Amino acid sequence: MKQTTLYTVIPCYNEEDVLSETLKRLLELYNKMKADSLISSSSRIVFVDDGSKDRTWELISQFESEHREVCGIKLAHNAGHQNALFGGLMSIKDCCDCAVSIDADLQDDINVIPQMVHKFRDEGCHIVYGVRNKRDTDTAFKRTTALAFYKLMGILGVKMVYNHADFRMMSSDALSALAEFDERNLFLRGIVPLIGYKSDNVYYDRNERFAGESKYPLKKMLSFAVDGITSFSITPIRIIIGLGGIACVFAVIMAIYAIVQKFLGHTSNGWSSLMCSIWFLGGVQLLGIGLIGEYIGKIYKEVKRRPRYIVEKIIGDTKKL
Repeated sequence: MKQTTLYTVIPCYNEEDVLSETLKRLLELYNKMKADSLISSSSRIVFVDDGSKDRTWELISQFESEHREVCGIKLAHNAGHQNALFGGLMSIKDCCDCAVSIDADLQDDINVIPQMVHKFRDEGCHIVYGVRNKRDTDTAFKRTTALAFYKLMGILGVKMVYNHADFRMMSSDALSALAEFDERNLFLRGIVPLIGYKSDNVYYDRNERFAGESKYPLKKMLSFAVDGITSFSITPIRIIIGLGGIACVFAVIMAIYAIVQKFLGHTSNGWSSLMCSIWFLGGVQLLGIGLIGEYIGKIYKEVKRRPRYIVEKIIGDTKKL
């Protein structure tokens, strides 16, 4: 059976503390898969430096000089995790049979990668999602907010794989299809399921981060969630329209009530109810304006067509990359 050319794409931002261990474990896995005739000797490990400020690129360059399996892509500036991952995948889509994307922090279990390759080679799957069995390594707050996010996205009609992040395998055909999605507001967890090719899941237990700090603090998590919602659904705007309609109906009812009470002589100064109404309607208006502004901001970014990332340098033992 033909051996598979596998590329593993790893976006990196200030990951000097974990890169050596990450490479060590991946090389061990690659050697085992080669010994089992699962992947070919032309398979590569591709690190994408997303404008790191530490020694990340220096280490990648060192790895490339020591190991023929290692390639490196250096972006000219910090483009963000999704853009760095997308840039890495687009750079190698014509070089491999399939590609695995995984973060550098070693929390995702690389030992399920052979299962992904088997599903690609033996079962004809173009996309294989890495799905967590449970979220025991997360805090209670993160577990709760993650569950709420997935449920909200489902309610809004966005097709996503529950408990899946960006650990997945994609065939070269699936990568070519992904290249057709030209939007600047990337949310790969929502885009990839839209491709529609045959897919499957592999399940694993997530590990604690090997070293360093998470690159997704609360602020970035919230921003990521907003990007995901506003990039894939206009339901929030429809909800605001619905609230506006309800408020108008309520206002008409209150106006009729006020007129009737006036003719009956039961009117009195209602300072409290008036203030509550003003604050309520003012809050709804501000929320609606802010939400519409978020969508307008997305349109603003799209119409400018600025590049999502700029590759400064590519290193590695491959002429195609």
